[in-house]
Amino acid sequence: MELQPKLLRVLQEQEFERLGSTRTIRVDVRLIAATNRDLAQMAAEKQFREDLYFRLNVFPIRIPPLRERAGDIPPLVRHYVDTYAQRMNKRIETITEAAMAALCRYTWPGNVRELQNFIERAVILTPDSDLKIQIRELQDSIPIASTTANTLEDVEREHILQTLRETNGVIGGRHGAAARLGLKRTTLLSKMERLGISHYRKYTSLVQKQ
Repeated sequence: MELQPKLLRVLQEQEFERLGSTRTIRVDVRLIAATNRDLAQMAAEKQFREDLYFRLNVFPIRIPPLRERAGDIPPLVRHYVDTYAQRMNKRIETITEAAMAALCRYTWPGNVRELQNFIERAVILTPDSDLKIQIRELQDSIPIASTTANTLEDVEREHILQTLRETNGVIGGRHGAAARLGLKRTTLLSKMERLGISHYRKYTSLVQKQ
């Protein structure tokens, strides 16, 4: 708390004095702050200066926790598996659907860092080409309320839909959904058919002609 008014002065007046000095130094800075705390709540409880909170809260960007973006889990898992397998000179080629479903259902209170550490441990314990994860460890940690969480198929469907939204329904081409997902166009189309994604079909014929 005792440092907050000093930081506020730097931000508002753009000046400060070094410790032990009487000379005022002018600065021109842009500050980017990150926190996992609820600063608005802390300001209301007088645990954080309200004026500093408003000074910092010029352009807030909220990054949702991993439990709110389950579609990010499969690509993150594959990335960390590849990273740690290469580092440990292992060749891990497959992740079972049961394993991925368990990873997607878990709420990850420690967010991406917890997922990263979990996958590193799994790679260490994997003796062959199939990733071995401690599914029981995840199941024991999942709250009862999360038993209705999305299945792996639901997560995959939402991930494809989100990618299609981002590409305005374009499937093929360098900047299309298939390229973003790391899939062939025909593979993505077959996945869309299997997952019942039909309202983007109107774009398919257009892309095939390009």
